[in-house]
Amino acid sequence: MVVIKKSIHQMTVPTPFAVGDTHVYLLKGDSLTLVDAGVRTEAAWKAIVEQLKQIGYKPGDLEQIILTHHHPDHTGLIDRFDNVKNIVGHKNVNPWIIRDEEYFNHFEAFYYDYFDLNGVPRRFRSLLDKLRAQLEWAGKGSLTIEIDEDDVLPGHPEFKVIETKGHAQSHLSFLGEDGTFIGGDHLLQHISPNPIMEPPIMGETERPKPLLQYRANLEKCLLLDIKKVLPGHGAIFSNVKEVIPQRIAKQESRANKVLSLLKEYAQTPFQLCEQIFPRHYETQIDLTMSETIGQLDYLEDIGLVTKTIEDGVLYYHAN
Repeated sequence: MVVIKKSIHQMTVPTPFAVGDTHVYLLKGDSLTLVDAGVRTEAAWKAIVEQLKQIGYKPGDLEQIILTHHHPDHTGLIDRFDNVKNIVGHKNVNPWIIRDEEYFNHFEAFYYDYFDLNGVPRRFRSLLDKLRAQLEWAGKGSLTIEIDEDDVLPGHPEFKVIETKGHAQSHLSFLGEDGTFIGGDHLLQHISPNPIMEPPIMGETERPKPLLQYRANLEKCLLLDIKKVLPGHGAIFSNVKEVIPQRIAKQESRANKVLSLLKEYAQTPFQLCEQIFPRHYETQIDLTMSETIGQLDYLEDIGLVTKTIEDGVLYYHAN
């Protein structure tokens, strides 16, 4: 547990995921609020209970939970706090925490078609089962308050909501008047978050382009007066104006690698994925394809590649 200042405490909880521990934040104000809620394990629950006790609270004292995004290591324990009256977040969190079966079917159907279109062999379909298996670690509940860009946090009007889509289509961050930035997985000092592909909003046909969103929101954060980042993972940091250009430069380096492969000959996104992630694509096909297609979206956006469809499969060509 780390005291950021009298009104903010950082609590760290274990996860079963490769990313390691996740941080949640206790905010004192008009409401006693938890920002994010760890993962749905007894080890995570025990860690939160013990750290709350160090601060002088028990779980029943919490009144509100605010979510940065819908991923399981941030929502897992939302239903364990008996006196929480409000669950607050972006509207796109809700299908995940209410377990909306229609949305999950939509999500899976998108991924099946998306894999076919991008040349992914059918043998990888079994790995899509883990999309639903992740729900084992996720919380159950329902948003009572929806927030978005430029809103203020309920109970904490000193914090303004900043939309930071990219890693997730539900991702929000929160900027305090003093420059404290509660950034979820958007700004991390030690790693770049995956720009994870998600389906179009139900009723729409165009999929999001998460890497382009992530870049735009990094650039937006450069214009904000961020003095200290309280991240979802890793160390607290202040050198935002160094970290963000590093993230952008690394992304452009990856894109240049993709472009160099396409200059040899036209290829499908899956063929590119095999070459860029030779050690990981077999077991992390969803993440590695998201990253590959993100780079292709970027290269297409700046006019360096074009795409054609041959026998129902996308091929990208260097211009």
